[in-house]
Amino acid sequence: MKRIISLIFTALPLFVQGQTVLSTQAEIRIITVGPYQGELYSAFGHSGIRVLDPKKKLNDFYNYGIFDFDQPNFYLNFSRGFLNYRLAVMPYDRVANYYAYQYRYIHEQVLNLDSAQMQELFEFLVWNAKPENMYYYYDYFYDNCATRVRDAIEDIFDGKVEFDGSYIATDYTIRDLTDVYLPYQPWGDLGIDICLGLPMDKKATPYMHMFLPDYIESAFNNATIIHNGKKVPLVRNTITSYSTTGNVAIEESLISPMAAFVVLLILGCLLTFWAHKRNKSLFWFDATLFSVIGLIGWLLFLLWVATDHKAAAKNMNLLWAIPFHFPMGLFLYSSKGRRLKVAYFTAIAILMVLLLFSWAFLPQNLHEVFIPLSLLALLRSLYIRYRLNQTKPI
Repeated sequence: MKRIISLIFTALPLFVQGQTVLSTQAEIRIITVGPYQGELYSAFGHSGIRVLDPKKKLNDFYNYGIFDFDQPNFYLNFSRGFLNYRLAVMPYDRVANYYAYQYRYIHEQVLNLDSAQMQELFEFLVWNAKPENMYYYYDYFYDNCATRVRDAIEDIFDGKVEFDGSYIATDYTIRDLTDVYLPYQPWGDLGIDICLGLPMDKKATPYMHMFLPDYIESAFNNATIIHNGKKVPLVRNTITSYSTTGNVAIEESLISPMAAFVVLLILGCLLTFWAHKRNKSLFWFDATLFSVIGLIGWLLFLLWVATDHKAAAKNMNLLWAIPFHFPMGLFLYSSKGRRLKVAYFTAIAILMVLLLFSWAFLPQNLHEVFIPLSLLALLRSLYIRYRLNQTKPI
């Protein structure tokens, strides 16, 4: 009963809006919100659509970036890549105050639409926000809060809107574009570079740039629409309704990923030297190291073959995060299978050498922090082989 009542109250304003004919004072604006480094997902900014009609007392923000933790099987669906997002209609003033509180700039592009076009777009948004139409499967790079704004305009004005991508002067891949927004999120950037594979290293076309809100703004500034048989700019003018001073305090990580992995390499070198001097195997360290790397490898493999995360496919991080490290790392504690272990870690040592020499030439841009980790895996593989080939297996 509570859900039914909630749906009624949600749908009621939409029903009222659906009967509304916009006045001559109405405007529809594309909203671009600046990045916020407090969360990983907000570091890329945000896009939405504002419908403003003072005469009809409309001031709504259409937000395609809403997801609900309470939806059934949320975490299972999220892990499988079925990210169920929805469109929500919010009071714009409240939304703007929230973003201003986070010191995020707000740019408003007033669309250059005639009355009929504005009414058509408004009615589409109202229809799209109905409970039976509001949900969609989210994709990081091809179907998100920004691309939905573009797609709404293209779908409604099919063949009348043209985006001119000649303003793009860079040669970025999708991974390069994400890196631009994550200088203050090194661990988040590392997580993205681990989990997402070769599709991230595809050269981004101007159209593909529009998964980012900033590029939605740029693309709309360089787009045209047909009015009465003539091409005119899609954006009439841009309003900066909130700007930041650029002096917003940003909390940086106490230790960078590179520093952490270099420390791990140094620790591994010191432990290896200590163990060699004392004729010890140090297999407890190897079991831990290779098991953790192996578990990461199994995660990446499952993201590739068992989920709908398209960007996680063909992940070349599996060249260092080899799934078979787990359980081979634990197998070091066994006195059996000496030849198998020697052969395995010999092969790993050779693979790490080949990987390190080919690092700069791989089609996927692997994160540089895994160079010290690969060096450590090489060192420990050679030492494991050395210890197993001793006359007295330890």
